[in-house]
Amino acid sequence: MPTAARLVAACCLALLAFTVSYQIMARMPESTNFGIFVPLNIGLGVVCGWVVMGRNRKSSFPGAMNNGIAGVAVLVFWGLVVQGGYEMFRQAMNHRYHGPLDALYGIIELSAEYAQVLLAPGIIVTLVVGAILSGFVTGYASKTWR
Repeated sequence: MPTAARLVAACCLALLAFTVSYQIMARMPESTNFGIFVPLNIGLGVVCGWVVMGRNRKSSFPGAMNNGIAGVAVLVFWGLVVQGGYEMFRQAMNHRYHGPLDALYGIIELSAEYAQVLLAPGIIVTLVVGAILSGFVTGYASKTWR
């Protein structure tokens, strides 16, 4: 059921995904073709905000903070899996993998490589601060607009 908290959570995580996507793009080589990287991450942010954070809206200080951290953790997990899967599919079209199991291992390897990019201090700070602020804003929206 649509609520204001779900909408606010979706907007917050979409904004955070947009911001972090451009921070990641700045850390990658200039020759990297990003394709639909940013729109895909924004879409994941909307879905994770709507489903994860919007459903578990808490207005207390620890509850809102945990809700924001959980939403961002789910966003990062699915972002790594989807981007790794997308890159695996692109490489599979060039006949890089010998079978389906090899391709699944490729998703894990590519996701681990992408996770190393997220370990930059600026990106971690953005994710943590964005998670806490998103949780508080979602909790406020849940309490204010019932």
